[in-house]
Amino acid sequence: MTDSRRHLELLAPARNADIGIEAVNHGADAVYIGGPSFGARAGAGNEIGDIARLVEHAHKFNAKIFVTLNTILHDNELDAAHALVWQIYEAGADALIVQDMGLLEMDLPPIQLHASTQTDIRTVEKAAFLDQVGFSQIVLARELDLPTIKKIAGATTCNLEFFIHGALCVAFSGQCFISHAHTGRSANRGECSQACRLPYTLEDSQGRILANDKHLLSVKDNDQSANLRALIDAGISSFKIEGRYKDAAYVKNATAHYRQLLDEILEDLPGYGRSSSGKSTYTFTPQPEKTFNRSATDYFVNGRQAGIGAFDTPKFAGEEIGRVTKVGKDFIEVETAVELHNGDGISFFDSHKELVGLRINTVENNRIRPDEMPADVRRGMTVYRNRDHAFLRLLEKPSAERKIGVSVRFFETPQGYTLMLTDEDGYVGMAELVQDKQPAQNAERAESGLREGLAKLGNTDFVAEEVTLDWTQPWFIPASGINALRREAVKSLQTARQSAYQRPQRREPVEPPVAYPEETLDYLANVYNQKARDFYAKHGVKAIAAAYEANEEQGEVSLMITKHCLRYSFAMCPKEAKGVIGVQGTITAEPMTLVNGKERLTLRFDCKKCEMHVMGKIRKSVLQMPQPQPMQFFSKRPSA
Repeated sequence: MTDSRRHLELLAPARNADIGIEAVNHGADAVYIGGPSFGARAGAGNEIGDIARLVEHAHKFNAKIFVTLNTILHDNELDAAHALVWQIYEAGADALIVQDMGLLEMDLPPIQLHASTQTDIRTVEKAAFLDQVGFSQIVLARELDLPTIKKIAGATTCNLEFFIHGALCVAFSGQCFISHAHTGRSANRGECSQACRLPYTLEDSQGRILANDKHLLSVKDNDQSANLRALIDAGISSFKIEGRYKDAAYVKNATAHYRQLLDEILEDLPGYGRSSSGKSTYTFTPQPEKTFNRSATDYFVNGRQAGIGAFDTPKFAGEEIGRVTKVGKDFIEVETAVELHNGDGISFFDSHKELVGLRINTVENNRIRPDEMPADVRRGMTVYRNRDHAFLRLLEKPSAERKIGVSVRFFETPQGYTLMLTDEDGYVGMAELVQDKQPAQNAERAESGLREGLAKLGNTDFVAEEVTLDWTQPWFIPASGINALRREAVKSLQTARQSAYQRPQRREPVEPPVAYPEETLDYLANVYNQKARDFYAKHGVKAIAAAYEANEEQGEVSLMITKHCLRYSFAMCPKEAKGVIGVQGTITAEPMTLVNGKERLTLRFDCKKCEMHVMGKIRKSVLQMPQPQPMQFFSKRPSA
């Protein structure tokens, strides 16, 4: 295993710089955030100045900042993207997360490159190729199992990143085109309309209804809490939390949860360590189930299993807390062992199986008086809590403090005294106090006062773990002298850490250029500009089709490729039927149909690859939309 893989990284999301700062404070080793444009979450962009502010805070703890520039780029956008990359580099970012291979054909600054999950890394061959063309870290497909991850680790030397928490895209990332086909809003360009979260009716090949008005393409949220050790053993070194659209409470809660789990594991793993400095302490106990989730699954890490779908609702139902026992004119009584509070949010599924939410105005024992009584609540209904007011109040306040441990050594010099601070990374800060020595009248008080004064690191990024006094006898030192000595030593240590910080180095591609695993690329390769074509041509690809967003694929094609299989979900999988007496040979992988209003999507099944394809055509209205026009971005607002 490479040395870099032995430095484990907890990677947290940030919608904005303030949330990114909280992620660092709550224990993240790295944070990923969107820049002004070209990120796969178009609604989570940030100005260059905000990225620089986040970088400054993160680097205090040797934490890193990765900026997402992971959309595919039209030729008209290349110049703007090139300029933006340089601005991101000048802001101090540590790495760029990219999807478009055209960027590798540009004159980029020496910033580290990470291959986005949008590059669809689900084979050993694809991973090995990206490892050899200059990527330092690659984000593996969420659908991979442990044996495949281990094979990829054996075939590569770059760092391997894997999603461990948060929302799951039902499609292989980079392989979903439904949004573009229906609305012109491309998931590969950061504008997914989330057709996967809509309700559908499922029909078999005979037109019989198998499921009615269910969210059949919606899956539960990812939770790899129980698999972290196995993922480390398989070769994962970067553990990624999803959520660049999520709020601060979610990021704080999830980051603290995985920080504690990874720290426990690191105590048992000699030879492994954290990739940043400092330790976080919290005012709350992390509980991931209390912030947004659609229930939990570990997806395909341990192989295919039932129950990965969130078919009832794509919303946050919350924790099950009990049942309705009585309904009055303006109140509901709930049988529950959970203590409810004013301001809590509860939910239930009504008679139409729609999730209904309400806010508790007042609660007396088990009698709830909501802000507004729902129309369809009945005895016996299961009740969930999707907003724990007391828990969220804790997260609204400062809820974590991150400190770097230092040893404090005080010793005499011929001219006075010297204070030396040595932090956990070995950096040293020193300060001198020139002063005549006067014996202390009360030796015990002088020593305790000096120890206490030197350890008062208060609002700094440091905490004193030990204080050593190396003097011939207790001397009288005024409090002002102790304070000045401490302040100067802290300033010296901060300067030493800042000057020593080095951004990770960009990897050079293997020469001569390695061959891409395939000689032909269809629209699924997402090639949207000439530089991307040049890249693949340089690596031996002979035929390159345009990206789906170029609107050249006008017939029925795969609009989504997914490992989630509705045949499996409804016990109609031909593979599962093999060997079952009375069933074997009676089930075939015939197409199915998803229906939403007037929209009909054909489902085809590739049982050899264990994949489901959602088929469809691009709409005429999308074909009439213009291609992207040239764009320009500025590091600061231009003058009028």
